[in-house]
Amino acid sequence: MARQLDFYFDCSSPWTYLAFHAVQPLAAELAVEIAWKPILVGGVFNAVNQTVYDSRATPNPRKQSYMLKDLAAWARLYGLAIKFPPTVFPVNSVKCMRGAFVALDEGKLVPYATAAFEAYWGHDRDLSREDVLADIAAKAGIERQRFFAGIETDACKTRLRANTDELIARGGFGSPTAFVGDDMFFGNDRLPLVRAALIAAK
Repeated sequence: MARQLDFYFDCSSPWTYLAFHAVQPLAAELAVEIAWKPILVGGVFNAVNQTVYDSRATPNPRKQSYMLKDLAAWARLYGLAIKFPPTVFPVNSVKCMRGAFVALDEGKLVPYATAAFEAYWGHDRDLSREDVLADIAAKAGIERQRFFAGIETDACKTRLRANTDELIARGGFGSPTAFVGDDMFFGNDRLPLVRAALIAAK
């Protein structure tokens, strides 16, 4: 069985919010380590998936309605509260995702990302705002000054670009994207296939 699952994510995605929560018990059940890979999904879209912007500019009302229903159904299945942000969408998540590396280095990635997802997808809080980021860092147990100093370092900026470029190089086009070895899976609804791949991998 594969011992690692690569999970590329940006907290600005609702499907990633769902998959982030669902992939953790899956990995625990199968004794698989998750390699958390924070990315900037806008960078991915700009490079290889610009049609996303077209669909946002002129959404299909039937697909939009179904998407909201689908999000709600998955959230109920996972026991989560989710609502599409009525005031800030899309959100500039660059500082939030840089902060994920500060959290990762302190062993606090999961509580940090959990707080970020809940702030945005649960409470419509703007992830680009300093006060919101301060609250997220505090909930994860990260000292404020260290957090804000960290997200402005070249190291955090470089790591975020590197992960984003790495996902593109591996064939990715959005968030969430998981890899079992070189086998890629995109989206929350592919987690059953991720499970099967992990079990089948040697």
